[in-house]
Amino acid sequence: MSDKDMKGPATRLVEAGRRKDWTRGIVNPPVWRASTILFDDVAALRDGVKHPDDGLYYGRRGTPTQWALADALTALEPGAAGTTLHPSGVAAITTALLAVLEPGDELLMVDSAYEPTRAFCNGLLRKIGVTTRYYDPLVTGDAIDALFDERTRAIFMESPGSLTFEVQDVPAIARAARARGVVSLIDNTWATPLLFPAIAHGVDVSILACTKYIAGHSDVMLGSATAVPGVFEKIRKMGQGLGHCVSADDAFLASRGLRTMGVRLKAHETAALEIARWLEAQPLVAKVLHPALPGTPGHAYFKRDFTGAAGLFAFAIHGDDAARVRLIDSLDHFGIGFSWGGFESLALPIDPERIRTATRWVSPGPMIRLQIGLEDPADLIADLAQAFEGTAQ
Repeated sequence: MSDKDMKGPATRLVEAGRRKDWTRGIVNPPVWRASTILFDDVAALRDGVKHPDDGLYYGRRGTPTQWALADALTALEPGAAGTTLHPSGVAAITTALLAVLEPGDELLMVDSAYEPTRAFCNGLLRKIGVTTRYYDPLVTGDAIDALFDERTRAIFMESPGSLTFEVQDVPAIARAARARGVVSLIDNTWATPLLFPAIAHGVDVSILACTKYIAGHSDVMLGSATAVPGVFEKIRKMGQGLGHCVSADDAFLASRGLRTMGVRLKAHETAALEIARWLEAQPLVAKVLHPALPGTPGHAYFKRDFTGAAGLFAFAIHGDDAARVRLIDSLDHFGIGFSWGGFESLALPIDPERIRTATRWVSPGPMIRLQIGLEDPADLIADLAQAFEGTAQ
């Protein structure tokens, strides 16, 4: 293990991606905006063509601004060969899958996956001849081995699921995949490598929607795929072939957000757990789904594998959709919108049962997903309390 890997995660957050040849003596890597790169002479141009990823070549290949972010994200995943950047989290997912799958292959996709991931599997992958088979996120033991067949080339995890929050036995699944030469991928956006270093747990590709906790301020669309040797190169080649690139400004904002992600995640965790436990005691609440709470599917794996919790969870209420709508519309401190991981709190109605196919999702009532931001938890609890009171009347 290198000295870089030996450093604690908070130290890596501060120091990674800040090479002196990129920062030029200042704290943050500057914003290098570029399309055209000028070469000193034709010989230099021809050398660049031979080694386009070894330095400045063309704007689409990046500048030190993008490289600094990629380097920092790689440092958070000990064992990784490198990180590719993409225009969104979905773009990172789709590029990684295209890089490791070919027509005639089979993909195993967790049934709790993010809906746009499912849409890609059921759409473009199907069109190019890749079969997707959905599996139970809580698969364990011998049932993991039984998932694979001779056509399986990749298995995709999302742990916890971003709607239903099941925590998977990722190490066992990754171990079974590696034994068969199957590439394992995970959407690790909820935990980030700070709370769950996926590659250290045996996964081949760790994918993040950097839009969320990495950037942290709801103002950037960005994705990343960090991978082991042999797979990283495939993803990089696929991303370049698809013309993927991210702006220097977005990369800079994500690098800046990365430095404070550790303290933000702790604040998200503390507030979310306080609110989740308060919700458990409310008469209108039928069920709280938070990976750190006993009773949430896969909680034992969370206790074993994770070093902390994030700020996203869900709960179900007693009542109907009209009651759910009244509750959400009554909230003052919670915005209504997609995404999460920013400094602001959000509330969103969710209906996971409509997209599940391999397993049946049964909720005791209409569900609401909460993103707990950085507001005072007491204010958020008071806001929820007044909304519950109005809904119950």
